Amino acid sequence: QVQLVESGGGLVQAGGSLRLSCAASGRTFSSYAMGWFRQAPGKEREFVAAISRSGGHTYYKDSVKGRFTISRDNAKNTVYLQMNSLKPEDAAVYYCAASYGGSSYTVGRGYDVWGQGTQVTVSS
Repeated sequence: QVQLVESGGGLVQAGGSLRLSCAASGRTFSSYAMGWFRQAPGKEREFVAAISRSGGHTYYKDSVKGRFTISRDNAKNTVYLQMNSLKPEDAAVYYCAASYGGSSYTVGRGYDVWGQGTQVTVSS
């Protein structure tokens, strides 16, 4: 089964940008739809973005549309989340997740494998 390792988190000022990466091990990466979720202190985990197996379709939480872009490079076994115009409310631990054969892209139970998370902090 695919394993996921996230990187790219850090501290940025409001209005700045970060690019998160999620590197997958194994030989089945292209069989998985991929998603990003986040969890802030005291809040439940929430859906952020998802991308289909081939990259032809993307889905976003309304509050990040126009600011965040999810992409994937199946040749590199990597999915990305480009985050621009960051706001303090975007601060959270961001998790990469993989879904095999599912259609529930916007809920955590639709995913089979999860990364360890990477911290994103946004200062005002």
